[in-house]
Amino acid sequence: MTIKQLVEKYVANTEEVFQQLERQTAFTEAEKVLDYAKRYLKDAKYYRDQKRFETALASVAYCEGLLDGLRLLGMVEFKWSRNK
Repeated sequence: MTIKQLVEKYVANTEEVFQQLERQTAFTEAEKVLDYAKRYLKDAKYYRDQKRFETALASVAYCEGLLDGLRLLGMVEFKWSRNK
């Protein structure tokens, strides 16, 4: 699998998570972290479109890490696609 294909796969999976994500708390801190995650996803798409796939992959990986952190803390609920 090429880095471009990885970026496409990770971006698609992360977009899917944002569509199904359920907030389990009303903490302002969780909203701030979700905003950061959305910004990293936006960055990933920007760098993907610029064909800077290494930077895009790093950006989407940061996004995934923030989402996983919120999930582990019980602040959001979602499931990653099995295709991840």
